[in-house]
Amino acid sequence: MSKQSIALASLPPEVRKALRQLGENLGLARQRRRETQHAWAQRLGVSIPTLIRLEHGGPGVAIGTYATALWLMGRAGALPDVADPALDRGALEMNIRDAKKRSVRSQASIDKRLSSPSPPAPAKPPKR
Repeated sequence: MSKQSIALASLPPEVRKALRQLGENLGLARQRRRETQHAWAQRLGVSIPTLIRLEHGGPGVAIGTYATALWLMGRAGALPDVADPALDRGALEMNIRDAKKRSVRSQASIDKRLSSPSPPAPAKPPKR
């Protein structure tokens, strides 16, 4: 068995479910646009069996094919948000824990500083 087969066989259930939902959504989008499988597959540059696997959420379908299908729907702009570092809560929580470990202030000092009202903002200079 190849490495890819092992990876595909051991997908977490949540990942399988998410791929299945993505495939179903892409299939619905194609149908709502009244596109045949043949026409959609041609536009994607894949065979009809590959399109069918994509619409069933097949994990072996190339991510580029999924991305192209999203592009055909006008949704390719959503792809960067999938792994946006600003939305990566696990990494953000690790950063906060690391910062607390490095902190030279005591927890009481931090709590007091966070609970005190912030000073007023300085006035902006007039526009010319």
